[in-house]
Amino acid sequence: MCKVMKSVLESKVEKVVVSNRLVDSPCCIVTSQYGWSANMERIMKAQALRDSSSMGYMAGKKHMEINPDHAIIETLRQRADADKNDKAVKDLVILLFETALLSSGFSLDEPGNHASRIYRMIKLGLGIDDDEPVTTDEGSSAAPASGDAPPLVDDSEDLSHMEEVD
Repeated sequence: MCKVMKSVLESKVEKVVVSNRLVDSPCCIVTSQYGWSANMERIMKAQALRDSSSMGYMAGKKHMEINPDHAIIETLRQRADADKNDKAVKDLVILLFETALLSSGFSLDEPGNHASRIYRMIKLGLGIDDDEPVTTDEGSSAAPASGDAPPLVDDSEDLSHMEEVD
């Protein structure tokens, strides 16, 4: 399982290892001994005059530790053994990695991709087909009609009042 996860995550992690300290969570992210912690990485990314070329080698490589006794990891291992090129396994490994990043205090490079991956997994869990239009109980589409939207606030009086203040 470690080899499969490392091949999916490629350069995002230095290595994937089995952890002997995890109890409740399926995985966690740790940094190498001399690598930046999550807080230090956040501080360095926020620096105004930072050199972006040095960010790659200054930030320590992340190590992903997995809990082999967790049900998620065990089921994922079984699915990976059945089919190594399963797209769902790859999505789940990336989702586990990004969730572990967040829970370990790191920030995501592309939060939009993470959100779309979560939405796709929620749809899969609910059995919703991507091509199927979403409908409400009345049979109409889920998009709000123009009559359902709240009316726009007329702020023309506020503008004239602001001009008087100037």
